[in-house]
Amino acid sequence: MTGSTARAVIVQPGGGFDKVTFGERPVPEPGPGAITVRLRASSLNYHDYAVVSGMWGPSEPRVPMSDGAGEVEAVGPGPNDFAVGDRVVSTFFPTWTEGTPRVEGFATVPGDGVDGYARERVTAPASAFTHAPKGWDHAEAATLTTAALTAWRALHADAGLKSGDVVLVQGTGGVSLFALQFAKAAGATVIATSSSDDKLERLRGLGADHVINYRADPAWGETARRLTDGRGVDHVVDVGGPATLEQSMAAVRVAGHISVIGILSGVAGELPLVPALLKQIRLQGVLVGSRRHQIEMVRGIEACGLRPVVDSRYPLDELVAAFRHQESNRHFGKICIAI
Repeated sequence: MTGSTARAVIVQPGGGFDKVTFGERPVPEPGPGAITVRLRASSLNYHDYAVVSGMWGPSEPRVPMSDGAGEVEAVGPGPNDFAVGDRVVSTFFPTWTEGTPRVEGFATVPGDGVDGYARERVTAPASAFTHAPKGWDHAEAATLTTAALTAWRALHADAGLKSGDVVLVQGTGGVSLFALQFAKAAGATVIATSSSDDKLERLRGLGADHVINYRADPAWGETARRLTDGRGVDHVVDVGGPATLEQSMAAVRVAGHISVIGILSGVAGELPLVPALLKQIRLQGVLVGSRRHQIEMVRGIEACGLRPVVDSRYPLDELVAAFRHQESNRHFGKICIAI
């Protein structure tokens, strides 16, 4: 019921799993251009982990989680993209609707600078959501906001992915698996890395053309280049950061493209300038994408019939257990939360 309150997870200032509590948040009636959504699912990302675990803990009580999916319960007066009953999924940057990036940092991001979607209901501007893919359940839709859109923007909006390109993806997290699926749907060849032979076999099952165990082969970038007959790969989706960038640069072709996405190995490191200059590499920092990117991605998903890889599903009350599972690095694909 709108105009009331809804149950929510609230992370206390500073963050930490011991500071995850439950409380209430107001759900006002939607005004012009706004909607009220009955949230049904969320999904975990590294960014969410950083906020909740205390790595980048909030400075005030905060409802976490950037990803939210559910159905529209009420629509405010005036023109609106949505109707009651529509299935929707949240946007990472509610104020970046289209065009070049217009935001810096996380001040407007749900679950970080403002309250997120670990709650039962929310009233927000319609621009904070898009339609979800037809036929997807709420948990599947909740995988799109951060991980899928990052991969989509990196390959399609920034890299101009085309059939016949060679894409290298790292690991088995959400961004990497979506990048693998988007690349294969576009007719590209995919080289995938992991430190687990079992996960490498699962990557093959998703369509990876070549796999490399980066723990057994520390020079995996050179190996990837040899797999392309020495030319190098067209695009690298780099989620590791400082520890992987050097090998990503070894793998990529002359004038190739590297999407710098993740900081799994840290936030600072040395940049090998000589290969960057000699190979004229394009390094593109990627922080998710715009609402327009998300609308285009949903259309692309519906056209090719792609479905997300969901590792596991937890109830909202077990949010900390879900983060512990993420922390273990045993997951393959997205960890989802039912609300």
